[in-house]
Amino acid sequence: MFEARLEALGVRLPGPFPPHDPLDAVVIHGGSARTSGCLPRDEAGHFPVGLLGRDLTIADGVASAERCAWNAVSLLRAALGSLDRIERVLTLSVFIACVDGFAEQPQVADGASHALVRLFGDAGRHSRSAIGVAALPRKAPVEVEVTVALRREG
Repeated sequence: MFEARLEALGVRLPGPFPPHDPLDAVVIHGGSARTSGCLPRDEAGHFPVGLLGRDLTIADGVASAERCAWNAVSLLRAALGSLDRIERVLTLSVFIACVDGFAEQPQVADGASHALVRLFGDAGRHSRSAIGVAALPRKAPVEVEVTVALRREG
């Protein structure tokens, strides 16, 4: 279902790029799975750097948020063995490194939200926080965390 949808979309997932030790890429507990923060890495592990509103445009931010979402999906697939174990996306947290006064965090975060809805359909609809911050790890412009509900086995 979701694996077939990913193929139909023609999306090639990057990574997965797990976090450094002692962190887990995905924590599975009590019927849900939550990713660690994902940066907008491409297939080679590279990503843009800088602040939205100074170094990068809103369009750059939207593209970075989408890339973050695909990185989170890649981590989930690696941890779960298949995206078909996912029942639905619950929550998306999007952190946007931006200049003081930047107020387009929701527009930037839409890049990640739209990617998840394209892949999971109605099951990809989620609650979300879009948070402006002064800096992110490795000077990344966007970082995303995703929490999903898992299908009950049996």
